[in-house]
Amino acid sequence: MTARTAAIPNLQDPKALIYAPAGRDAQVAASLTDEAGLASIAVADLTVFASSLDDEVAVGILTEEAVRGCDLTPIAAWVAAQPSWSDLPFIVLTQRGGGPDRNPAAARLSELLGNVTFLERPFHATSFISVARTALKGRLRQYEARARLEALGEGERRLQTALAAGRLGAWELELSSMVLSASATCKAVFGRGPDDEVTRDDLIASIHPDDRDFVLARLRQTIDTGRDYSLEHRTLWPDGSLHWTEVHAQLYADRYGSARKLVGVCSDTTARKTIEENLRRLNETLEERVRERTREVNAAHQTLVEEVAQRERAEEQLRQSQKMEAIGQLTGGVAHDFNNLLMVVLGNLELLGKHVAGDAKATRLVDGALQGARRGAALTQRLLAFARQQDLQVKPVDLAELVSGMNDLLRRSVGTSVSIETTLPARLPPALVDANQLELALLNLAVNARDAMPDGGAVSISLREEEVVCGNDHLGEGAYLVLAVTDGGTGMDAETLKKAVDPFFSTKELGKGTGLGLSMIHGLAVQLNGALILKSQLGVGTTAELWLPATERWPERRAEPELPASPAASRLKILLVDDDALIAMSSVDMLEDLGHEVVEANSGLQALELIRSGQHFDLVITDYLMPGMTGAQLAAAARDIHPALPIVLATGYADLPAGTDIDLPRLGKPYDQAQLAKEIARAVAGETSQVLGSGRARGSGLLFKADDRCDEIGDGACVV
Repeated sequence: MTARTAAIPNLQDPKALIYAPAGRDAQVAASLTDEAGLASIAVADLTVFASSLDDEVAVGILTEEAVRGCDLTPIAAWVAAQPSWSDLPFIVLTQRGGGPDRNPAAARLSELLGNVTFLERPFHATSFISVARTALKGRLRQYEARARLEALGEGERRLQTALAAGRLGAWELELSSMVLSASATCKAVFGRGPDDEVTRDDLIASIHPDDRDFVLARLRQTIDTGRDYSLEHRTLWPDGSLHWTEVHAQLYADRYGSARKLVGVCSDTTARKTIEENLRRLNETLEERVRERTREVNAAHQTLVEEVAQRERAEEQLRQSQKMEAIGQLTGGVAHDFNNLLMVVLGNLELLGKHVAGDAKATRLVDGALQGARRGAALTQRLLAFARQQDLQVKPVDLAELVSGMNDLLRRSVGTSVSIETTLPARLPPALVDANQLELALLNLAVNARDAMPDGGAVSISLREEEVVCGNDHLGEGAYLVLAVTDGGTGMDAETLKKAVDPFFSTKELGKGTGLGLSMIHGLAVQLNGALILKSQLGVGTTAELWLPATERWPERRAEPELPASPAASRLKILLVDDDALIAMSSVDMLEDLGHEVVEANSGLQALELIRSGQHFDLVITDYLMPGMTGAQLAAAARDIHPALPIVLATGYADLPAGTDIDLPRLGKPYDQAQLAKEIARAVAGETSQVLGSGRARGSGLLFKADDRCDEIGDGACVV
């Protein structure tokens, strides 16, 4: 299978179907198709030829005299019934002068078969091979089209499933013709049946008269300005019943920026509105009763109001917690899958860069692609941090020493218009933190402070020790170190402060912030059993405090063991196990480029068979999450066979599932060739390595950008 055919999903080896019963025609055709890169199947009967036609046949080869006068109805029926992506090429071998322009029988074949190339005999072998390869290229393009259509169909099915799960109706409005397309769910929201014809005027007419002008004004505003269309209005169904409808839409523009259509979703919110109205009436009734009561009853009522307020606060906290948990799970899953994609992109680009080292333009293009892929990898780390799935290396850390060590980096990051002042008392106890992640958090806070002072100013970084005597919802009892970053910038109001750590919320203009900075810091603080406390006053400035648990243990001072100068200095035989073909191919290429011999297995069971077969392996590198047998289960089984066999676990997940009790060196995805070489050297040297690629990836350029500021905060204080 060639590189091109291997890149097409679910494609078997292309084959040629041959019907040439006379003489050695079939044997010659089979030999030449093999040279053209096609497997061949020769049949001796036209009926068998017709029944053997399927989508996996790349080209059909016939001799004109063999089918002359035969019933070609089954073949013609199959050709006519081909799916839209398919147009099977046929090669018809004719006698001299037997082309369609001089031979009515050949012309009939052209009409029946459609995509036909006639080749007159005698012909040179290269002519046949050229025609066969041309037909194969055309068929491969058809297979690529099929793969794209299948992918689009799968995406459409997923979208429809998501819309159905959310009870959302989809609709589109062509702006040039005002033609409306609506899904069955959308029609149901407006009280119509799935087979009813519904136009834009029908839906406008169904809007309550008191809401119609407002809806039309908002619709015109969206078309004129491009602002999102989002509102609720009342709808009158054909049966006269009143319903509430929530509608959201955006303008869809062509590649030239011209608005072409309005695309949106709608849902029936009648049940929610009914509940809200009942609650409003209940509150009004309650207020009337309160006014009628005496002073003695007022005291009891005040107690009731306080209990209701407390309950509402608890409900709001629960809703917020559930929302953040759901978004975190979704974000972490997407980031993990994106890590796998970036693994393939980064690995192949790195190897490609070596092959074009002498070509300045190609090198520049590869470097640009690498930078873009690494930015994507940096974003996945932020997503994992927000989702609280990054792997933390928690140990005692001297925070004063950490801040002092970052002094130069911080000053370069904030620029010359901003000064940094530090207050670092001596003899503070260490804190239990992940130093790398805390450095990223401090850098993000410093850059936030810089961006809050566009005209320059001073950023104050301080440390202090605090004792929490009575625990609360955010902090448990015990000693804490407080790392505070204060600026004299614009500050924020209370409303903005409430949303400061919401994912993707940003006060910066479009394209200059992801809205994940404070979300990542908040997730880090919670994972460390601490808290992020925000205080801000509009026009005065902002203080962000990281409360981190203190410890009596002091940091261990141990020398980093020396690794071999070059991991590829000795040629190793490595067993690579990964069920993802693209990741496996990229990893194999990197390992072979390092000079190692690689044996590939696409499942844990297959790898275990190779180990049991008696082959000698110097190292096993296995993916964790695989069907049938996980990487951890494979490692345990392999250790039962060869206890001393070095094994490295490669995974895009930061934390292994509960119950996975195995101590293995871990290689975080996405990794580059340098990280791969370093981990191989550690594993072979017998050292238990730390996870690479979480948060701040060593040597891979995955440190969060200093200018990628998270969102600021506002008046008062906020614990997040």
